[in-house]
Amino acid sequence: MGERTPIGFGGHNTWSLEDGAVNLVRPAIPPRPARLPTHTGPDIVVDFARAALVVVDMQNDFLHPDGWFAGKGIDVAPLHAVVPPINRLSGALRAANVPVIWLNWGVRADGLNLPPTTAYAGKRHPGERGYTEGGALVKGSWGAAFHDRLKRAAGDVVVEKSRLGGFRDSELDGVLRNLRRHTLFFAGINIDRCVFATLTEATFAGYDAVLIEDAVASPSPAHCAETVHFLTDRLYGFRAATDAVVAAAKTL
Repeated sequence: MGERTPIGFGGHNTWSLEDGAVNLVRPAIPPRPARLPTHTGPDIVVDFARAALVVVDMQNDFLHPDGWFAGKGIDVAPLHAVVPPINRLSGALRAANVPVIWLNWGVRADGLNLPPTTAYAGKRHPGERGYTEGGALVKGSWGAAFHDRLKRAAGDVVVEKSRLGGFRDSELDGVLRNLRRHTLFFAGINIDRCVFATLTEATFAGYDAVLIEDAVASPSPAHCAETVHFLTDRLYGFRAATDAVVAAAKTL
């Protein structure tokens, strides 16, 4: 066997040049299973070699008292409760060689990648501040930047989106395919908006979805989160706790 020259990105979804031939056989990924208790229903066994953590919208415009959400009169203080569990999750999963993907809003300053349905969701009456206005969630702006209490690492992946769901008109699916990850842990804000939209899109595309229940939040009424819990259990995937995922990761 001659020298192997990889072709591709991500380390796992690669071809290679070997002995003058293009070898289309991807590298084998040995499974790393661990049992994970769920909040309802049976335990699940997750292959952590094929898993990723997707953290949604932990940005200044949603979390900071000077951000876009707070400017709409929304109390952002309760959203901060998810920061410690997200930091624990991301740290434990990094240590287990599970990719951490930060999925953030990052729209064009001219708004040309936003359809009217999205624009209306951000500005439902003329006096309200909408997407792009004052730099709201514009790529590279202060509002689109990470909240400063998050513990990130150089090897983390950042994907920007311009929809409530993270798969449409973004790089997320391509990144996950190159990393060859098919089981996704979901955390972040808001559970009934961008988190749930991304989770449902993931299942439509064939991914496994695990909602980390204590690592998601929303300023919406409690029944909104309860509805997401009900639909996740019945239709889309599973719910688990931060402690359970951290404990499972430590067994690997």
